[in-house]
Amino acid sequence: MSATLPIAQADAPLPAARRDIAPLLLVPAVVLAALPFISFPTWITLTVAGLAMGMMIFIMASGLTLVFGLMSVLNFGHGAFVSVGAFTATFVLLPMRGWLEMDSLLANLGVLGLAVLLAMLVTALLGWAFERIVIMPVYGQHLKQILVTMGGMIVSEQLINVVWGAEQIALPLPAALRGAVFLGEAAIEKYRLLAVVVGVAVFAAMFLTLNRTRIGLLIRAGVENGEMVEALGYRIRRLFVGVFAAGSALAGLGGVMWGLYKETLVAQMGSEIMVLTFIVIIIGGLGSVGGCFIGSLLIALVANYAGFLAPKVALVSNIVLMIAVLLWRPAGLYTKGRL
Repeated sequence: MSATLPIAQADAPLPAARRDIAPLLLVPAVVLAALPFISFPTWITLTVAGLAMGMMIFIMASGLTLVFGLMSVLNFGHGAFVSVGAFTATFVLLPMRGWLEMDSLLANLGVLGLAVLLAMLVTALLGWAFERIVIMPVYGQHLKQILVTMGGMIVSEQLINVVWGAEQIALPLPAALRGAVFLGEAAIEKYRLLAVVVGVAVFAAMFLTLNRTRIGLLIRAGVENGEMVEALGYRIRRLFVGVFAAGSALAGLGGVMWGLYKETLVAQMGSEIMVLTFIVIIIGGLGSVGGCFIGSLLIALVANYAGFLAPKVALVSNIVLMIAVLLWRPAGLYTKGRL
C-alpha cells in the first residue's frame, strides 16, 4: 500500500518570521537596574537626560548606519555633515536672535524649524556632491573609503574655519526652551524633552519608510539583489544616491540639535562625535536602524548612570558596553535587515 504524501496548499500563508525581542528588553532592563542605587527624583532626571542624549546620538548615527547598511560605504566623513549642519543653522538663528529671545514657544519653534530645514537642505546637497565626487570612485574598496572620507572631513573642517572663522560661536537655547519642568522633586530640562520628541519622530519616520512604503521596499530589495531590481526597470543607483543625501540631511539635523545642546559651535564638533557614533553602530549591528536606536539609548543611559554613581567608570563605559554586547552577540544587537 503506497503512502499518500501531503500536498501543500498554493494559497497557504508563509510562516511568520520569529521576532527577536531580547535586544528590545535591554533599555528597560538598564533603566530598572539603576533605580535601586539612585534616589527616585534623581533617577527620573538622569533617565530623561539619558534618553534625550541617546535620541540626539541616534539622529546623528542613523544616517551613517543607513548608508553603510544599504550601500556598504564606510563614510568617516559623516562628522563633516554634522558640523556643517550646525554652522549652517547660524545663518537663521543668529540674525533672528530677537525671535529666540521671545518667551513664546511657537515663535522659538518656528525659527528653529526654519534653521533645521536650511541645515538639512544644505547637508543633503553636500552629501549628494560628496557621494558623486569622493565616494563613487571607491565603491567596494573599504580601505580607500576610510582614507578619502577622513580626508574629506579634514578639508570640510578647514572650509568651516574659512567661512565662519576659527573662533567658537555661542548658540544659546531659545528662551522658551531654557530651564526645567518639575515632576515632584525631579527636574527635567525642557530642551531634553524636545530632543526626545524629535528623536522618536525621526525613528518612526525611518522605520515606517523602510517597512511600509514602496520606496522602502525598493531600497531593501536593492540591498538584497540590486541586479534584479535594475532588471525590473528601477534606477537603483539613483535611489541609493538619494539614501546618501537623506543620511547626510539627518546628520545636519543632528548637528543642529547637538549644537544647541552644547550651546557652542566649533569646527571639530563633528569629528569629536564620530568615535561615539561608530561605537553605537557596532553595538546596534552594522546596517540596522533599530539596532542603532537601541544602541544609542544604551550608550547614553549607561554613561549617565555611571557618571553619577562612579565618574571614573563613565570614562570607559562606552567601550565596556560595546565589549559586553559583542561577547553576547558578535554581529551586534541586530543584523542588517532586521528591525
